[in-house]
Amino acid sequence: MATADDVETYRQHSAELIRYATALVGPADAADVVTDAVLAAFASPSWADVTNRRAYLYRAVLHESASFHRRAGRRQRRERVAAARDRSIADPPADTVDAHRALAALSAQQRAVVYLTYWEDLTPDRIAALLGVTEGTVRKQLARARDHLRRILDA
Repeated sequence: MATADDVETYRQHSAELIRYATALVGPADAADVVTDAVLAAFASPSWADVTNRRAYLYRAVLHESASFHRRAGRRQRRERVAAARDRSIADPPADTVDAHRALAALSAQQRAVVYLTYWEDLTPDRIAALLGVTEGTVRKQLARARDHLRRILDA
């Protein structure tokens, strides 16, 4: 059961968490991912002991977005199998560059780092603190994401 303090924490951080989740899963599913992540955080036995609740919620959204993408991947595989049985369903053209698809091809951590770097204008040390990783990990994930996006855009 959420306390009044939990409700205030949600009110304080919900808008920024939804913007963050939008970069991770897209605008259609961002609010749902944030809701699931926040409810799971509030239900966690360790929630009462959390000192940096904002960082904890950012990590919860990151983990929930990874779960979201795993579920979506499984669902898409099932749909492709079903569509293969019915050849009357046409596949969309694959030769167009779609920014959402390019970002979706990145790992959840890479998408998070790209979003926090370019949309929230955070420094690597602030991103590292928010995600609970080292600054070197942030720099490495950002470099890998840039390389991957460069290859997609050059193709």
